[in-house]
Amino acid sequence: MFSLTVAAIVFGVIFVAELPDKTALASLMLGTRFRASHVFCGIAAAFAVHVVIAIAAGSLLTLLPHRWVQGVVGLLFLAGAAMILWHKDEDDDESVNAPREQGFWRVAGSGFMLILVAEFGDLTQIMTANLAARYGSPLSVGVGAVLALWAVAGIGIVGGRALMRRVPLSLITKVAAAVMVVMAGFSLYEAIAG
Repeated sequence: MFSLTVAAIVFGVIFVAELPDKTALASLMLGTRFRASHVFCGIAAAFAVHVVIAIAAGSLLTLLPHRWVQGVVGLLFLAGAAMILWHKDEDDDESVNAPREQGFWRVAGSGFMLILVAEFGDLTQIMTANLAARYGSPLSVGVGAVLALWAVAGIGIVGGRALMRRVPLSLITKVAAAVMVVMAGFSLYEAIAG
C-alpha cells in the first residue's frame, strides 16, 4: 500500500543525502556540456535502476527479525553520516562550456553509464535499501527515492551552479549527516525498545 508520508520522508532523506554527492556534480558538469533534456533522461533511467535494486535488497532485509533489522539500519545510517562527513571531494574543478549538440542516445547513454557505475553501492542506494527495510513499503520508498534522485539531478543539471554559489557545500554536507544521525537514532531506539 502506498503511503504519502513514507514517500515524503524518504524524499527528504535521500534528497539531502544526494545533494553533496559526486553524482550531483556529474549532473552539473554533463548539463553544462550537453543538452539538459538528453542528460536528464539518461541519469533518470540510471537512478530508476538503482532504486529498483535497492528496494529489492531492502525487501529481503524485512525477512529478518524486526529488532535486528532496526539495529543494522541504525548502524548503517551512522556509517553513512560518517561517510558524508569524512568524504573528500575529488572534482571541484568545474569548467563551463556552451552545451554541445550531440545525439540523444549518445548523451543519454553517457549519462546513464556514468551514474550507473558511480552509484553502485553508493550511500543513497544503501540508504534506500535501509528505508525499504525500515518502512516495509517498497512502493512508497521507491517513489520517494526516485523522485528525490531525479530532483537532485534536475537541480544539478539546471541550477547547480547557482545553488553552490549561495549554499556552501560544507553546510549541505552537515545537514545531510545530521538527518542521517537522527534516522539512526530512531532506528536504534526501535531496536532497543522493541
